[in-house]
This record gives sequence, structure tokens and C-alpha cells, in this order.
Amino acid sequence: MASRRLVFLLSILLCIAAAPVQADNLNLRSVGQEPPNSPQGVPRPAGGMTMDQVRKMFGQPKQILPAVGNPPITRWVYDKYTVYFEYKYVIHSVVHPTKTNK
Repeated sequence: MASRRLVFLLSILLCIAAAPVQADNLNLRSVGQEPPNSPQGVPRPAGGMTMDQVRKMFGQPKQILPAVGNPPITRWVYDKYTVYFEYKYVIHSVVHPTKTNK
């Protein structure tokens, strides 16, 4: 009798484990509005670009902050975004928050 209960419980657990799982997506942006740090957002330098390429395509930054750490990370600040370099290559660029981006 106990073995029948055990088999029954195990079969129920297997059915539950095999059931499809669904999750709801939480959409934090308005329909039709791209997030500012997406490729469709504010145009800015892409990863892998050199400092010379960034300067040629996007102009002189408002501010150049000195390298920090090891490897050295340098920041170039533009009006709408900041570009992060490791040595002379772009590793990331981040759009500055604004009232419309929040």
C-alpha cells in the first residue's frame, strides 16, 4: 500500500515537473519608444572603435577624464552620453539620464 502511494506521488511530481512553464514579461518602456541605450537609441560609438575613430566620427568630447585602474579605463564625456575606453578601444557607451529617459 505504501509503495502504491509513493508511485502515485512520484507520478504526480513528474507531471508537474513536465508541465510547460510560462512567465509574464514586464515592459518598462512605452510602446514604440526604444530604450536610450539600445542600438536604436541615441547614436554613439560602438564597442571596439578606437579613440581616433570616435574623435573623427563624433567630434571632440566635452571632457576627457584621466585613465583609472588597471587596465586603464578612460572616460570621454559628450553632451548626451559617456564613452568608456580600455586602453584606446571603446568598451561601452552610456546615455546620460534625462527626464524623458527615466
